[in-house]
Amino acid sequence: MKYKMLGKSGLRVSELCLGAMSFGTGWGYGSEDDESKKVFEAFTNAGGNFIDTADNYLEGHSETLLGGFIHSERDRYVIASKCTLCSPVGSQYPGDPNATGTNRKHMREAVEASLRRLNTDYLDILYVHVWDFLTPVEEVMRGMDDLVRSGKVHYIGVSNAPAYVVARANTIAELRGWTRFEVYEGQYSLLSRTIEREVRPMTRDLDMAVTCWQPLSGALLSGNEEEINIRVRSGYPAPSAAQWEVIRLVGAMAKEVGASPAQVALNWLRQQPGVVIPIMGVRKAEHVQDNLKCLEWELTAEQMQCLNDATRIDLGYPGFDLSLVLPGMTYNNMQAQLEDQGRLPAYFGR
Repeated sequence: MKYKMLGKSGLRVSELCLGAMSFGTGWGYGSEDDESKKVFEAFTNAGGNFIDTADNYLEGHSETLLGGFIHSERDRYVIASKCTLCSPVGSQYPGDPNATGTNRKHMREAVEASLRRLNTDYLDILYVHVWDFLTPVEEVMRGMDDLVRSGKVHYIGVSNAPAYVVARANTIAELRGWTRFEVYEGQYSLLSRTIEREVRPMTRDLDMAVTCWQPLSGALLSGNEEEINIRVRSGYPAPSAAQWEVIRLVGAMAKEVGASPAQVALNWLRQQPGVVIPIMGVRKAEHVQDNLKCLEWELTAEQMQCLNDATRIDLGYPGFDLSLVLPGMTYNNMQAQLEDQGRLPAYFGR
């Protein structure tokens, strides 16, 4: 296992993250408690130290299980949890209007409840789970900074938020000397690349790490028919014709390199520019073992190009061809000119 720096911080996290949303079966899928522990051990025995959960996963059961797993060696692990959505802390008061959101009251209560379930004194990373447009950005960032200064949280991140909001939040935090977001968690895979329109350029420009949920598109890219069927039975739509084309391409490439489709899909993410860390959502220890094998090899430049071409999205405005408004000025020759001048921004080179 190798380790990567989280954003501009000095925190070192494993190049794969273990997702704990599958710890427990209360949502109709996932792992039984005993199997969840085997999944955890398979990951950590391989050197994995980065584990992702949330206060509302399985109504708190995910955090409770994870707290039992990490307790004897708490400081060894980097534990990320989240707040914003209606969390178990508010369930004892039906209809409580403050049992959700990122106002100071709910953030504090949600974090303290997470700490109790995780049986720990601190979170390594606290994410804003979904952006709360009712709470002013200044309140969110100052509230997060207060949690860091209290010692209950070490670093902060944000998930499922527009790029312009994150950029504004980090700018305000840096100007006022508050803690800034070091990591963005978002949906990213070969079958879901819309994050590349605004969020990925923003994260590279602000030196933020990216963690990817559903890196296998909810098992569609796993090559495992059983897992795909479980996904469909859980209420997800069956793959579209266009998705099947990508699934077959990934499967063919996996056979070509002697690996699993899951490893191909994970490596495509791992080899994206910047710090990009897939979050493995697995139900069985054997799935962990298979996914970890992606760390032993890489896709060639030709294979990356093939996958890029097959799944490329329209970036839309303003990501269009510059030659439409600046004759002779294409993306490629602008990149070349900037490179010559030593002024190439981080978001080029995607």
